Amino acid sequence: MAAERLIEVGRILSPHGIKGQLKAESFCDPPERLLSFQSVVIDGTQQRISGRMAGAHALIILEGVADRDAALRFRGKIVSVARSQLPTLDGEYYWADLEGLNVVNREGVVLGVVDHVFSNGSHPILVVRGERECMVPFAIGRHVDRVDLDAGRIDVDWDAP
Repeated sequence: MAAERLIEVGRILSPHGIKGQLKAESFCDPPERLLSFQSVVIDGTQQRISGRMAGAHALIILEGVADRDAALRFRGKIVSVARSQLPTLDGEYYWADLEGLNVVNREGVVLGVVDHVFSNGSHPILVVRGERECMVPFAIGRHVDRVDLDAGRIDVDWDAP
């Protein structure tokens, strides 16, 4: 049986204080969702977490991390959860679920495969790798006609590069 896919939900920035707390950047929307996971994976190890938000960052406590020295080894580490821990979305998509999908325009031309997704501040951008790399705004109803996760395909209104 294959291991369940892990989804990145945050990144440890630095220790916070002397009692082992960690300052973390949340990749979740809303950011406080990071603290809703009681169990996460950091550096390949399952960890139990708790914490609170402090402005735009989460201050998290890991079981067994009781001082600043112990917290230092987590600096820069990615915080992940099993895909099954994420809530079901209705009409929205997790960026990680879009990665690897084929992107096909209205003329039936396969533009390539979604390599990754990033935000330009106003909306997500699909980075599509094919014969040539292109970037397609992930704007449903404007540039994205349909997302079919089961078929592994995104239909777009976008010219081939």
